[in-house]
Amino acid sequence: MSSKVARIGEKARTTVMGELNVVQITDCHLGSQPNERLLGLNTDQSLHDVLSAIQRDEKADLIVTTGDISNDGGPISYARFLKIIDDYFPETPLAWLPGNHDDPANMIAVGCHPVERNYHASGWNFIFLDSRIPGEEGGRLGADELARLERELSNQPKVPAAIFLHHQPLPVGSAWVDQYVVDDAEDLFAITDAHPQVKLISWGHIHQEFSARRNDVALIATPSTCVQFLPKSDEFKVDKTMPGYRTYRFCEDGTFNTRVSRIAEKTYSIDMAATGY
Repeated sequence: MSSKVARIGEKARTTVMGELNVVQITDCHLGSQPNERLLGLNTDQSLHDVLSAIQRDEKADLIVTTGDISNDGGPISYARFLKIIDDYFPETPLAWLPGNHDDPANMIAVGCHPVERNYHASGWNFIFLDSRIPGEEGGRLGADELARLERELSNQPKVPAAIFLHHQPLPVGSAWVDQYVVDDAEDLFAITDAHPQVKLISWGHIHQEFSARRNDVALIATPSTCVQFLPKSDEFKVDKTMPGYRTYRFCEDGTFNTRVSRIAEKTYSIDMAATGY
């Protein structure tokens, strides 16, 4: 199955100056077959609901998907994802990176979309990192990714940078999910602390909204397009909050603003009593 989704490097660089509107979606958990469910929720339905809201309400210059695109890592699930994105945003560049449920080889096999690279626009350096540990739930960047980050930041010392990855680099206050924090996060922060141009680190994985700061760096998580997890719960619990997405407006002066939007209240079939997934 082919896709017309614009490759990240193919869009005309008309947004080098001025504002860049970035939409972040994450943890879609799409199945290889239509209408598969996660904890009772039809992940096709919720993804369509989110994309419809973005299409209606937002201007998207770039879509960033921060992992767990697939629920099974199969190539068909990624082909399905690209086709769905194409139905809503056929001309919008797409960046994606793998989560713990993803298979990077299958991501590459279905389209010429980057698993890990960077993108320059509107005076910003966007860096996409791979925090996946094959076969494990937790995250690690590893020596190669950390070296790539150091190299990219050192090569662009005066360009404000936004970093995206899948796993959370710090605890978010829920013991069950915080066991999967990036295990070399201290090395990540050692690099970002030494590069004051870093303005943002953003991730998915935790299926909830989160924000904190480290020095002048915003640390931000984006909710899932499907099931949400209850914040500040040490045990696994599903939240009643609706699926959502995050938008950013990056300005050429090195500032940005962001907000989370969710689909309007509606009825989904969700197993609220689930104790894991």
